[in-house]
Amino acid sequence: MVSRAYSVAFQGVEARMVEVQCAVTPGLPAFSVVGLPDKAVSEARDRVRTALSSMAIALPSKRITINLSPADLPKEGSHFDLPIALALLAALDILPNDVVQNVVALGELSLDGSLVPVVGALPAAMAAAQEERSLLCPAGSGAEAAWVDACQVIAPATLGDVVRHYTGQAVLPPADPGEVIPPVLGRDLRDVKGQERAKRALEIAAAGRHHLMLVGTPGSGKSMLAARLPGILPPLSATEALETSMIHSLAGLLDDGGISRSRPFREPHHTASMAAIIGGGRQAKPGEVSLAHNGVLFMDEFPEFARTVLETLRQPIETGEVTIARANAHVRYRCKFMLVAAANPCKCGYLPDPARACARVPHCGEDYMGKISGPLMDRFDLRVDVPPVSFHDLDLPPAGEGSREVAERVSAARTVQQARFAGKPDMLCNADAEGDVLEQIATPDTEGRDILMRAAERFGLSARGYHRVLRVARTIADLDCSDTVRKPHVAEAISFRLPSLAVA
Repeated sequence: MVSRAYSVAFQGVEARMVEVQCAVTPGLPAFSVVGLPDKAVSEARDRVRTALSSMAIALPSKRITINLSPADLPKEGSHFDLPIALALLAALDILPNDVVQNVVALGELSLDGSLVPVVGALPAAMAAAQEERSLLCPAGSGAEAAWVDACQVIAPATLGDVVRHYTGQAVLPPADPGEVIPPVLGRDLRDVKGQERAKRALEIAAAGRHHLMLVGTPGSGKSMLAARLPGILPPLSATEALETSMIHSLAGLLDDGGISRSRPFREPHHTASMAAIIGGGRQAKPGEVSLAHNGVLFMDEFPEFARTVLETLRQPIETGEVTIARANAHVRYRCKFMLVAAANPCKCGYLPDPARACARVPHCGEDYMGKISGPLMDRFDLRVDVPPVSFHDLDLPPAGEGSREVAERVSAARTVQQARFAGKPDMLCNADAEGDVLEQIATPDTEGRDILMRAAERFGLSARGYHRVLRVARTIADLDCSDTVRKPHVAEAISFRLPSLAVA
């Protein structure tokens, strides 16, 4: 007789069903796991044997074979411990076989029989709901999985609790979802002295999810400005929060099963590898671009990142998703993020200051910013010089307008865009508009078209640059509560597009 339990194997945020088959047959005593398991899955036999021994359950002196079907799908992770134990308990007639087959299980076993939380409980609950099965997971993962209303989640603390629950000795109540973590008020723009043009660029970028490049001398406030971007972004919608949380679940970033309404703000160090930024590694985990989905990816010291890392950003910026290709799998993650880059104008950092610049000016600036390729630079909608702040400005009182006032305008502009793109799931804000939709919503008036044409001809805008100017102009018009894109909106969008001295 073959008993069956069910679990999942993760391919990106997709959880594929895996049938765990257990056969106890006569022969030399052995415990083998087949079906393309990795090292962690193969070691499950020792954890399961010891955990059952701690419950005074001895394995028979027979041949025990665990098959993970489909056999050609790679199985990775310690979360297969619990479904293997369930299938074995059903084969030993300790648990009812029909009950075990109606459950999707995942969880790591300790040697004393306790269940250790694992990553991926939220995508697993989604897969269980589609199969019309309940989910069995460790108590530490129950609050996260319970966010899927269509799936009953049972979250025991030990393997003994599992046996008592399914034999009717002590039935466990369904798990409750974690708390909704309200948006955290970020640092206030009121703390920034001067830099009014950079603040305006932050507002436009936040309103339309436009990519932003900040260039300035050391200490001019580039990182300070970027750190205040989360404080003006609108909170995640319910759909966006679920999308983001599924990716964070795979990365183990959900605290106590709570789902945050704050937009992600990721700031990797410039020594990060390609796998850390794009995703990959042994289990094709999501990278920083995916962890920043629906949020901000801030890359400080942008030219210091490896050239190969920077070039891999070009496709995710355009498509909003990244595909990690491996010999045995192709994993796809969503990654619609706002890229904010900060850079010094040159290696020494003082290119615009004749008194402090090095002897290689202007070649040092050309060499340093030349690390950023033209196609990648062309994908930035807004380029802003951040000049040093004078001591007189530092003595001024705080600005009258802070993050709260800017956030209200950003939220109003985003609300207009949501209504505009209703019924278009691939378009949530102006940065997503393209083709006929872009022409319909962002075609400027006659004066605006004339100034755009002259700028495109004079500065040699690419087709991509031309369309990005239109998107930014549409966002500026939304902030201005204007139904029509007019000349001032186009002129301001062009001013943020023109290559500055630092990035020319």
